[in-house]
Amino acid sequence: MAKTTVEIVSFGFLHGDAPQADIVLDLRRAFRDPHVDPRMRQLTGRDRLVRKAVLGTAGVRQLLKATVRQVAAYASGPSVDRIVVGSGCAGGRHRSVVVADQLARRLRRRGHTVTVTHRDLHLPVVNR
Repeated sequence: MAKTTVEIVSFGFLHGDAPQADIVLDLRRAFRDPHVDPRMRQLTGRDRLVRKAVLGTAGVRQLLKATVRQVAAYASGPSVDRIVVGSGCAGGRHRSVVVADQLARRLRRRGHTVTVTHRDLHLPVVNR
């Protein structure tokens, strides 16, 4: 099987619509939001404390594994040269960033060419 180019976009649903994507991961309801912890609110998914919290959340590692399998299924199609994956949470600064970066890491290890864009990482923290 030829390896496919995968574009991963992390984003926040509170900042706009999900990007056009083949696969969209909506992390809002199923996975604990680091935003609720005042120590992590101003941090991002690039910070170790947030990364550890997100990856320690039940189900996240299983979701990453399942998404890698889903990308492989798409890649096996006869006319696919590019797959777009959206990784979304509320504000686009915590869960979506960690999941996008970890997914990219796993897909690169499997030989895919991967780009990651963090659409809303630079935006201010959303106060809900």
